[in-house]
Amino acid sequence: MSLILCIETGTDVCSVGLSRDGELVSLRESDEGRDHAKKVGVFVDELLRETGVSPDELSAVAVGMGPGSYTGLRIGVSFAKGLCYGLNIPLVAVGSLDSLVQVAREDYEAGIVNVDGWNDAVLCPMVDARRMEVYTQMFDIEGNALNEVTAEIIDGNSFAEWREKHKLVIFGNGAEKCCEALPDATYIKIVPSARGLAKLAHQRFEAGKTEDIAYFEPFYLKDFIVIPSKKRLL
Repeated sequence: MSLILCIETGTDVCSVGLSRDGELVSLRESDEGRDHAKKVGVFVDELLRETGVSPDELSAVAVGMGPGSYTGLRIGVSFAKGLCYGLNIPLVAVGSLDSLVQVAREDYEAGIVNVDGWNDAVLCPMVDARRMEVYTQMFDIEGNALNEVTAEIIDGNSFAEWREKHKLVIFGNGAEKCCEALPDATYIKIVPSARGLAKLAHQRFEAGKTEDIAYFEPFYLKDFIVIPSKKRLL
């Protein structure tokens, strides 16, 4: 049996879940702003107390590795690494776009979202990268990646080769702003969540695909750039 703590903090959503053998047991999440550093530890404590699981019973900690917010990813990954180091358990990393797709697939199978022509669809998760830019990747309905992760500035010509042949289903916290530019795409409301990590993290853990705690870094996709203030300092 595997008990895996799942942490996703790469967007405005701070989400922590506990899974047993790939099935979600309990979940805590908030979209009330980027105070993840305050909430992630509280959520972990609440989950363990609620489920009666002690920290030393955990098999591993899974974390959404990005792409996403630089600060949010660092908070989640640093917290996960600290737990793994202190408890001497493995770290499992799951792509944040992969986990978004998993949430979409589970919600479709549960009837929470409805998409006509799902069997012919290409799934396009989008994580907001500000303005009209998103981090994205294409997947088939089985959750298999069809290309590499990219940062895309969305306009009417975006994903033309995919839109010509498939129904494009867009979702994630960067998708709604793209609806006007992509009027033929189908938008479904799916937000980043630790529940998307549960099954994927279990699969990776069972396959022995864990990370080196000392050297693992989030997948930022783009370098973090500090813009100096234009205000003059006296």
